[in-house]
Amino acid sequence: MSTLYNHSDTNRRKTWFLMAGFLVFIIIVGYIFSVAMDDTTFLYIAVGFSFIMNFFAYFNSHKMVLAMSGAKEIKRESSGQSKELYRIVENLCITAGLPVPKLYIIDDPSPNAFATGRDPKHAVVAVTSGLLSKLEKNELEGVIAHELSHVGNRDILLATMVTVLVGLVVLLADWFRRWAFFSRGGDNNKGQLQIIIMIVAIVLSILAPFFAYMMQFAISRKREFSADADGALLTRYPEGLASALEKISGDPNPLKRHNRATAHLFISSPVKKKNKPGFFKKAFMTHPPVEERIKRLRESM
Repeated sequence: MSTLYNHSDTNRRKTWFLMAGFLVFIIIVGYIFSVAMDDTTFLYIAVGFSFIMNFFAYFNSHKMVLAMSGAKEIKRESSGQSKELYRIVENLCITAGLPVPKLYIIDDPSPNAFATGRDPKHAVVAVTSGLLSKLEKNELEGVIAHELSHVGNRDILLATMVTVLVGLVVLLADWFRRWAFFSRGGDNNKGQLQIIIMIVAIVLSILAPFFAYMMQFAISRKREFSADADGALLTRYPEGLASALEKISGDPNPLKRHNRATAHLFISSPVKKKNKPGFFKKAFMTHPPVEERIKRLRESM
């Protein structure tokens, strides 16, 4: 029989498997481009940029996300809904054995939340004012437990690194296409094998960003299933999170300040879509269908 423990363990293994595949994919892309250009410098540049971009994202990603979201920090001594939120987070952190993250509120009527940061000691959890006003206490606990599960599982760092890697693939593909277009030297001296490699590299430069985004969204969806499972285990009340997901996904208000780069961080997509997505669109969804998430939670009760 399927349980929350099975979902959690299985999805965590699949997530890291996809992440490893992503890294191998980038190495292959960089190598093929280097062979096509007959210059290993391109591969060295790719590795160097990967290191620099990941280093910057590791220490500064949470600051950028909070700034883009317009989030404002709340303190332990806050009053009203902020005080209740702080109390819920503290209690769940004690249960989970996690340090209390910094808490932020986004002034927006759309109910939603996200976690970010490089590790549990530097984690941030942000919720919208709409989430605080529209959810019951047990539902809010379910959402917070979901976000703390991302923190405990190091998903917040994984999400940041994947976003950086996708950006790197897109950048490498663009550089190579520009080089292939403007390069003129030595065309007549190329052998048949080199021409074939060049054609493969050009095709790869077009398709690589497409596959990179697909891998990013696949990892994001797996993370959400895992965090749902772990969050429900933390509260011992899966219905709280299931009910919260129903309210969040059913709310008609789209999040005012959101963009493509940060959409995958939220517990539910900040973009409200009325039409049910088809098979092709599902491959590019940052979140799994909410109906499936709710079904899994309720089946394991």
